[in-house]
Amino acid sequence: MTRNLPLTAGSLIALGLALLAPPVLAQETAPPDADEAPVVSDDRPVAFDAEGRSSYGLFLVGRLAATEGEAGIGADYLRRAQMLEPDLEPLQLQAFTSSLIGGDLAYAGRLSPEGEDVPPVLSEVGHLVETVQLLIADRPEAAWTLLQGQPIGRPHARAGLYVTPFIAASAGDWETALAPVTGSATNANTLFQRAHRALLLEIHGQYDEAEAEYQRLIAMRGGSQLFTFNYGEFLERRGRRADAIALYDATRAEVGDDPVLERARQRASGRGRAPALPTLREGAALALENAALQSSVEGAHEFSAVYLRLAYGLAPRPETLLNVGVSLAEGQLEVAARNTFARIGPDAGRYYTEARVQSALSYQREAMPEAALAELEKAFGSAPSDSGIAFMLAQQLASMERYPEALALVEGPLLDTAGQDHTVRYLRAGIFDALGRIDEAEAELWAAHVAQPDDPTILNYLGYLWVDTGRRIEQGTELIVRAAEIDPGNANIQDSLGWARYRQGQYEQAVGILEGALDKAPANAVIYDHLGDAYWQVGRRREAVFQWTRVLTLDPDAELRAEVERKLEDGLPVPGASSDGSF
Repeated sequence: MTRNLPLTAGSLIALGLALLAPPVLAQETAPPDADEAPVVSDDRPVAFDAEGRSSYGLFLVGRLAATEGEAGIGADYLRRAQMLEPDLEPLQLQAFTSSLIGGDLAYAGRLSPEGEDVPPVLSEVGHLVETVQLLIADRPEAAWTLLQGQPIGRPHARAGLYVTPFIAASAGDWETALAPVTGSATNANTLFQRAHRALLLEIHGQYDEAEAEYQRLIAMRGGSQLFTFNYGEFLERRGRRADAIALYDATRAEVGDDPVLERARQRASGRGRAPALPTLREGAALALENAALQSSVEGAHEFSAVYLRLAYGLAPRPETLLNVGVSLAEGQLEVAARNTFARIGPDAGRYYTEARVQSALSYQREAMPEAALAELEKAFGSAPSDSGIAFMLAQQLASMERYPEALALVEGPLLDTAGQDHTVRYLRAGIFDALGRIDEAEAELWAAHVAQPDDPTILNYLGYLWVDTGRRIEQGTELIVRAAEIDPGNANIQDSLGWARYRQGQYEQAVGILEGALDKAPANAVIYDHLGDAYWQVGRRREAVFQWTRVLTLDPDAELRAEVERKLEDGLPVPGASSDGSF
């Protein structure tokens, strides 16, 4: 789909803010009961609420909250401002945008923006929201009438195209709803339209036609990956469990193991209840979810969030709400994403667990480790046998230097297994290293290296450990050289290589390599420290002191800080002496 406007993170809110300059006040010092009330630029008095807050003040608070990711709070303040100034277009448009992102679709539907000055990215989503809200309100005939008068246009035409047949069917126009799909078989939109038509045919009781549509879909490129579950569930509902199992097995042979596919197979083979046939309302939600999926793949995460909000209004399922939060996070609306995840409670089962994980990832992206840890602990508490969550929790604990707790997890039965992944050994090695248990760290790194001999991260860590401890300087340097060949742009590997040359006594070469590493990672305290050492050994003492001083500005850990302070006081020994802190 060709979009009218390029999409960037937060584009709906950003566009709204760009368009919606706040009303310019001539003055805003008089109280609401003054003889001369403040006026906006169009000479109208500024409105105040019962608590003496002006519409402009409410607007500013709402806009700030929206830009900080508090879409729900922002929408509330903007709604109050808009109620005070119902005819002021900037307030209406901003309230619409924030309500849309915040999830208050009922209010957004009432504020649907129109007019020549409103860009399609807002006007058409307003039209879509208004239409779907009518369906949510059990007024399908009104929704169908609205669509017939004006189809949904770009950039939301795809979502409109997908939901239209379900609205038509809900209004009783089955002829339109079941019209054959035209379009290229290689076009993803066409595939999804065919899947929607197959579902509608099943809902209408035309089972043979529905199966024929599903079989055409499965035969198309990408069809088995996209629509196996749809066809399999159809077969299960028709009592053809053996055919459904064969379909699931064929797909697994093609795409590999998949937990959702495995659950479907277990249901079919275990004589579990077949999935219920979706209602028209649920089908419309599915259509919007499919539009959201495609928008997310294309990077239009705000579009995805809006479509998913609408889908949730039609069929409130926790997995839909989870996907809303993921879309908001991908659009860098982290606070709004976490507020959405917070709405998924423990009764949602695995979706609660995943919501806690996603919330933790959001906190990690915003460097809030305590909050991230709390969410991971909740996730692990709800799924104590999940090794993936145990690993994430151990990583988080290790990053917070809570090494004994992290070690208890990585040495526990969930992670310390015969077939454990090399990433577990790598993490365990890091914890052992931090605890000063170098022999055990070396053993874990060696085992990880045997499992993944060409992994540059493992090569670098094991090589650096050997070089830095002086255990195997030459062999460690060889590993680091291999890592640098595999990943030449990695600043950490370049630092290790520079340090290896330093430990080999090749100080001039070390200087050049470490300068290059610092160019790639100008905020890395360890690289500054190493470069300072190399400068000192080639006689560039003033530059060495400068680099060590820079280390102290970068919040180094206690051990590095103490070492650098000692070097600033005493310098380094002559070339050839130990550089591990002893003279």
